[in-house]
Amino acid sequence: MSTSEYTTPERVQILLVEDNPGDVRLTEEAFKQGRIENDLHVVSDGTKALEFLNREGEYADAPRPDLILLDLNLPRTDGEEVLEELKEDPDLRSIPVIVLTSSRAEEDIVKSYELHANAYLTKPVDPDEFIEAVRAFEQFWFSVVRLPPEVE
Repeated sequence: MSTSEYTTPERVQILLVEDNPGDVRLTEEAFKQGRIENDLHVVSDGTKALEFLNREGEYADAPRPDLILLDLNLPRTDGEEVLEELKEDPDLRSIPVIVLTSSRAEEDIVKSYELHANAYLTKPVDPDEFIEAVRAFEQFWFSVVRLPPEVE
């Protein structure tokens, strides 16, 4: 196999669903330092995430994300509800979802995987460790893993 088979799209579209401005800034910083060209789209609650994914309202022209980073503890519609709706939708279910949350609760981990999350990462408290964690999964998801193409 040639290495060209593992190239990523020109720009990776990432949807970050996160209500904590500090975590948004750290995630943006981590992706800026990374090697993957990306467009990071940020929404601050689960309702906006579903509108973005369904291209509704102000998100009518939103791109389809290649990957979703989803916090569980969100205002309005929580992360579990977003994950459940996303994975029930035949047009969206193939988008990988990484739960990125502060919760270490075993029931949250189990429930996330039952709802078909692709990975569950607990946010490190230390900002440098947080950035390193984001960069590590960026490397894995965009350099090692082959993401599904958008189905027309």
